[in-house]
Amino acid sequence: QLQLVESGGGLVQPGGSLRLSCAASGFTLDRYAIGWFRQAPGKEREGISCIGPRGSSTNYADSVKGRFTISRDNAKNTVYLQMNSLKPEDTAKYSCAAQLTGVCVLAGGPYNYWGQGTQVAVSS
Repeated sequence: QLQLVESGGGLVQPGGSLRLSCAASGFTLDRYAIGWFRQAPGKEREGISCIGPRGSSTNYADSVKGRFTISRDNAKNTVYLQMNSLKPEDTAKYSCAAQLTGVCVLAGGPYNYWGQGTQVAVSS
């Protein structure tokens, strides 16, 4: 069964950091572009970062640029999202998705597989 599982979410104070992980089972990620998306209550889903299959290409939404860093370890079949300088407006459910075309895009449409998500709350 092809599955993506996110972990690492939680409650953090403004200015704090979290590292999210996206682990694959049932398939290997090394041919897939991976995207991170988030959705807050009452808001549309937002693509925030993506990384190409070899990690050489990355992209970030303006809302997280300079604060979040995406990386991958294909040997561990895992993609990470390091989130620093977190703000209350970063509160959302964060999901990862895999795209077989290998093209790093922030639009959700092209992605083939999705995880269930992990909740991030930024509050004092």
